[in-house]
Parts: sequence; C-alpha cells; structure tokens
Amino acid sequence: MEKNAAAGNGITGAIARSLLNAGVDAITLGDHVWDQRGWESEITQIERVCRPANLPRSNPGWDHLIIEARGFRLGLFTVLGRTYMNLKADCPFLTADRMIDQLRAQCDAILVEVHGEATSEKQALGWYLDGRVTAVLGTHTHVPTADARVLPKGTAFICDVGMTGPYESVLGRDVAAVVGRFVDGLPRKFEVATEDNRLSAVLIEIGASTANAQKIELLTVGR
Repeated sequence: MEKNAAAGNGITGAIARSLLNAGVDAITLGDHVWDQRGWESEITQIERVCRPANLPRSNPGWDHLIIEARGFRLGLFTVLGRTYMNLKADCPFLTADRMIDQLRAQCDAILVEVHGEATSEKQALGWYLDGRVTAVLGTHTHVPTADARVLPKGTAFICDVGMTGPYESVLGRDVAAVVGRFVDGLPRKFEVATEDNRLSAVLIEIGASTANAQKIELLTVGR
C-alpha cells in the first residue's frame, strides 16, 4: 500500500515503477488515488497496481491483483470505508462479496485491504469476512493498532497496519505546523517530516492446506 508515496500526496508513474523495480510485489491505493495529475492515464499502463475496488466502475485501473510466487496465488483488493471518507464509493461489504466471488476460483488465498477512518467499520468488515478470506488489513489512519489477531474462523485482522514514513511527525507531517494549526487555527503548509523513518508491516503465517491464517504479527522496523 503506497497511497502517499509522492511527497505525501498520492503516487506517480515514476514512483510506482521505481517501487516495483525495487522488489515490491504489488501496490494498492486508497483515498488519495487521484491526487497526482496524469495518474489516471498512467495507472492503466503499469501492472501490479490496483485502485480501490468500490470506486465507480468508470474509474480507470485494475480493481484487484493476483500475485503468484512459488506456485501460490494470492488475490488482493482494496475497499474504501465510507465513514468520514470523501471519495464516492460503493458499499465496501457488498463490493467485498462481489470480489471474493470473482477471485475464489482463481486464487489460493485472498487478502483484503480496508482503507478507512472508522475502526468500527473496519472491525465490522473483518467479522463479516471471517472465514472467507485469509486476511483483512486496515490502513489509512497512519497509526499502527494493537489489535492484530486471528479471528475465530481463520481470518487475520488488524485495524491499522500503520504507516511507512517519518514517525517524528503528526501523521507524517511536520510537527510544528500541525500543532500550530490546532492551537491557533491559522492555515499553514504541512510539509512532509523527515526524521525517525520506520517501516510498518504485518507478518502473516498461512496454513498450507486451508489458506487460513495461523498467526499475524505487527512489525515495525526503524533505521
């Protein structure tokens, strides 16, 4: 998930290609998908990049990916939450149903990213999909949560994986500018912070025969 790789606002074709060339297997996108001018044309030219599946079907780009390695096929897609989010999006629950029906016969496991603001909406989707997909991973709020677990029917879940970026910040932005805005309300430019860079991720162990998750562990790596 690389929603803000372009200096904190969306992604460009050049950045997407550099990430894929560096070894990234797939790039999913969230509510900042169309922030960069021209990306709506570039997205269709780059494989292994997909936009949220519950955006209007007229939006360009793939709504899912299938990644294969060592004979194992992983299907993945993103749904946007609709609580406190601004993009026009279809119901994430019904979209997930549609995508699972589409991918089930093509994949050995399915990973769902839920890109949303409300923890309640993300938790509800995790329970809704428990036993039907291998993992439901929340993103968007930039802050890793402490609720990683395997749900009763075998689906790994976490409300938010956290961001990869500068943790000496407020959600990746310069601390002084954000604090100042909260204190006096005056407009400021929120520059991207630069210190204490970390990679946030989860490690998921999958059963060989069932594709159920056996274990999920939050991982944060600093410099």
